[in-house]
Amino acid sequence: MIVDPGSPSVHNVPMPILEVKNLTTRFHTRAGVVHAVEDLSFSLEAGQTVGIVGESGSGKSVTCYSLLGLIPQPPGKIHSGSAIFRESGDGAGLDLLASSEKELASIRGKKISMIFQDPMTSLNPYLKISKQLTESLEIHENASGSDALKRAITALEEVGIPEASKRIHAYPHEFSGGMRQRVMIAMALITRPEILIADEPTTALDVTVQKQVLDLLKERQKALGLSIILITHDLAVVSESCDLVNVMYAGQIVEHAQTSELFSRPLHAYTRSLLKSIPATHKGGDSLYTIPGVPPDLSQEPNYCSFTPRNTIGDQSLCLKDERPELKEVSEGHFVQNCPGCVAR
Repeated sequence: MIVDPGSPSVHNVPMPILEVKNLTTRFHTRAGVVHAVEDLSFSLEAGQTVGIVGESGSGKSVTCYSLLGLIPQPPGKIHSGSAIFRESGDGAGLDLLASSEKELASIRGKKISMIFQDPMTSLNPYLKISKQLTESLEIHENASGSDALKRAITALEEVGIPEASKRIHAYPHEFSGGMRQRVMIAMALITRPEILIADEPTTALDVTVQKQVLDLLKERQKALGLSIILITHDLAVVSESCDLVNVMYAGQIVEHAQTSELFSRPLHAYTRSLLKSIPATHKGGDSLYTIPGVPPDLSQEPNYCSFTPRNTIGDQSLCLKDERPELKEVSEGHFVQNCPGCVAR
């Protein structure tokens, strides 16, 4: 039976705080239609961390930008789907994809916040940290200047910025990369949102600082009761931080499972290829495995198995050529695209 991993009725779980169903986002360009995200479904429970993992260009960021109404239209267009946000456990919820810009503006940065991919460019180099931190408080909560500043200093202290009362008046270039990322986390959490979307929060950081940032996110999640969507290409980050994982390829989820299940029993050839590419899994002196080729041209409608040309771990000859694979539940909570060539061993 083909079922929807985003549906709360599949295993009688509580209503999710965010439920995305059949999201399809495309970009209409002069060169043709780019199928960035196709028929994507997933859900997020209260207090849970859900990972979205895949190579660059797989549709991870476009998925989350679509939810927040950040896709430029045109050329982008959300063709179908729903994204039900249930604020504070509200059973009815609000469909983010059907909401007006005014409704989304009241939610972005207040109820749902996002840490953007690169703190080097996401922070305005011309504005002091104080101005950038207090802005959302002034917009969403009508906080006065002095009160907003106090809360901004507290937010910096909560993410481990030393001498926050002094450093809040500095410019972004006066902070290290790791400290800028902490500022971005403080900015995202200052309004106490219910959902945090973290888009590659450890990009361009060294391993030690990466761990500090991930530990900080866990600590703030526990303190605030956050639900987190973690976008990354790094499976090591996924293994350490996520409860559930959605593996994306060519705008589609190819495998969905609990983190422990995915790492112990990966089924799709793409998931197995990603795991095989982790340097730590290789013996010293062995050649590092890389997935051959490049991701597919998304201007082609995905009515076939998109991973076929790169499938060297499954059986390429069995991949679907005239039919788009669909997610199928193969064991409790473990879904994989039903392409015979990609699940072959």
